[in-house]
Amino acid sequence: MKKIVVFGAGLSATYLIKYLEEKAVTNNWEIWVADRDLDLVNRKCNSNATKKLEIDITNEVEVKELLTDTSLVVSMLPAFLHIKIATTCLELSINLATASYLSKELIQLNDEVKAKGLTFLNECGLDPGIDHLSAMKLMDGIRFSGGEITEFESFTGGLIAPECEDNPWKYKFTWNPRNVILAGSGGAVKFIHNGKYKYVPYHKVFRRTEIVAIDNYGKFEGYANRDSLRYRETYGLENVKTMYRGTFRRPGFSRAWNCFIQLGATDDTYVLEDSENMTHRDFINTFLAYHPTDSVELKLRQYLGIAQDDVDLWEKIESTGIFSNEKVGLKKATPAKILQSILEKKWSLKPEDRDMIVMWHKVVYEKNGQKHHVESSLVCEGENQEYTAMAKTVGLPLAIACKLILNEEIGIKGCILPISPDFYNPILDELENFGIVFKEKEIT
Repeated sequence: MKKIVVFGAGLSATYLIKYLEEKAVTNNWEIWVADRDLDLVNRKCNSNATKKLEIDITNEVEVKELLTDTSLVVSMLPAFLHIKIATTCLELSINLATASYLSKELIQLNDEVKAKGLTFLNECGLDPGIDHLSAMKLMDGIRFSGGEITEFESFTGGLIAPECEDNPWKYKFTWNPRNVILAGSGGAVKFIHNGKYKYVPYHKVFRRTEIVAIDNYGKFEGYANRDSLRYRETYGLENVKTMYRGTFRRPGFSRAWNCFIQLGATDDTYVLEDSENMTHRDFINTFLAYHPTDSVELKLRQYLGIAQDDVDLWEKIESTGIFSNEKVGLKKATPAKILQSILEKKWSLKPEDRDMIVMWHKVVYEKNGQKHHVESSLVCEGENQEYTAMAKTVGLPLAIACKLILNEEIGIKGCILPISPDFYNPILDELENFGIVFKEKEIT
């Protein structure tokens, strides 16, 4: 019997735990799920055979005791904790799988991981994850047929299903709200367009957008995400003329979000004094000039240059509750944390809400002297507040990859990404059974 230990029972682990439990008997697996919140573990686990454990991940003795005779560790913990788990797995010769980005710290372990004949799989969730699987399958097929890829664009968005779009932004938090608040703030966004390198500073990220239409779901707005160039070598696109990766929102979101950036409300580098006694209205007024008679609304309009007839933009801003007299209630909070707290009151999923994942790839290639344009898209809708499309698309590819590793169907060792046919063919094939299906079309 092979022992699997899952660290973390949060939002993204719902489908992963369910899948592993359902496959445990036929594959002769023993499943352990460990989290600091035992109640959460009990809610997420459906099988009586699953071992449930409350654990302090910083307790090395307790962690090593749990990992005795373990074949595979799945870390669904915050990304900064992966290296701690990884070093323990390396010491005890245990395979590891995560959905998070391959970090520099993990890359430094690559030679040791290889030498021990271990597989440390990373970036096998949604984005990163399904984006790699689907893009590589599409592009490898083009290359195999003799095509030369010249342009690649890819966008992913965690949104809400159309019938649940009940606020002017057509958006709610379906993932870590903090990541939404701080999106784009990690340095200049980088990409290449028509052979020219482009660098977009934070204060301009949400003003440089692209509109994409998805069949049956309407239009989406994409903004550039992080460093698009980091995957050129990974994808074999060193000579590509355009490479652009980004995030989807509904049209109009970016322009409105940029108002918060220009105001300074997304800054996470300093603390506001007496923040616990501020109202939402006080918080916004903090960034505006003093005036003895002008209202906060009027000063904000003037500061951001919002015209009186710009109804759509103003409706979005007003709907967030930033002009409310409700107390913030957070001590020593940064502007970003206060804004997050305010928006969580309006943008949290209701029990009956369903989320939606939208992914889109565009590949332009040349073959026999002719130019071709292919688009591949995925739309996946969630079931409810717990069984979300986000949890499904993050957890299932990782769970299927775990099965491949445990069944020794993956021969690649080291700290790796799921970009080879050994990964993308079986995972994408099985994902179709769960309604995660890509549709391709040739654009003429």
